Amino acid sequence: MDGIVEKIRQIGIVPVVALDDDKQAVPLAKALVEGGLSAIEVTFRTDAAEQAIRRIVEQVPDMLVGAGTVLTTQQADRAIAAGAQFIVSPGFNPSVVRHVLARGICMMPGTATPGEMEQAMELGLKVVKFFPAEQNGGVAKLKALAGPYTNLQWMPTGGIRAENLADYLSFDKVVACGGTWIAKKELIKAENWGEIRHLAEQAVTAMLGFEVSHVGINTDNPQQAEETARILGAMFGFSMTQGNSSIFVDGKNVEIMKRPGLGKNGHIAISTNTLARAIPYFRNRGIAFREETISAKAAYFKDEIAGFAIHLVQK
Repeated sequence: MDGIVEKIRQIGIVPVVALDDDKQAVPLAKALVEGGLSAIEVTFRTDAAEQAIRRIVEQVPDMLVGAGTVLTTQQADRAIAAGAQFIVSPGFNPSVVRHVLARGICMMPGTATPGEMEQAMELGLKVVKFFPAEQNGGVAKLKALAGPYTNLQWMPTGGIRAENLADYLSFDKVVACGGTWIAKKELIKAENWGEIRHLAEQAVTAMLGFEVSHVGINTDNPQQAEETARILGAMFGFSMTQGNSSIFVDGKNVEIMKRPGLGKNGHIAISTNTLARAIPYFRNRGIAFREETISAKAAYFKDEIAGFAIHLVQK
């Protein structure tokens, strides 16, 4: 179960979908995966849910598939039989929670109050759904709850969209966010897979928040680094800040290396909101890293671009 939670954490966003036609399940799942989201919650609001889960599990192996709006033990059994790897409910029903846990399946029941959260913790849960998130106080409430409930984490759902996604995901107690804005029912009905893929890409972009952090320039020795920094400073009035291995010019925008570093010419640093999610995102796209460079704060890609090593840094 912890492995499923970790996968959900790495993906960061779980589209919540309602399908009236199970034949639309596979093209929908493929559009989401192509857009960078490899998790889906298929809600049991429709009769097509069970078969939709089965189709995705069988035909889209890269997708982590969960069942949502599970209200009874019978629905839970049907979802598990279809291949669901995690179960989500809108509210907290102890009987359903116990049943799902006894089956050895990851369960995230809906909670909105401290009392419900304490009951969930009593049953051994470490991650619960927070629903409906925005209507119940949003990320501000979660931060307040994190004080007394230090070991609890949440998957907020309800009212989350691209505009407020980063606010939730910036809080380290949020495992992932669920939402319906990526695969809206009208888009599924129209089979507009291209727009769904585009919305998934937008959501991933908002979550990861890539920005150029600084450019690093290689020099052969400290003297050459000093001279390079001095020239740039004199030309443009930039300040210089000495470091052990480099000199920063213009604040933190340009780094002059005192000896050759990675990259033929130097390096380009790209900052991200969440390095822990960015690394698996690129790996899923087949883009490799220099494994020995990966830390909690930075990671270099394996290949250079135009003579520059590229690395991610945590904002």
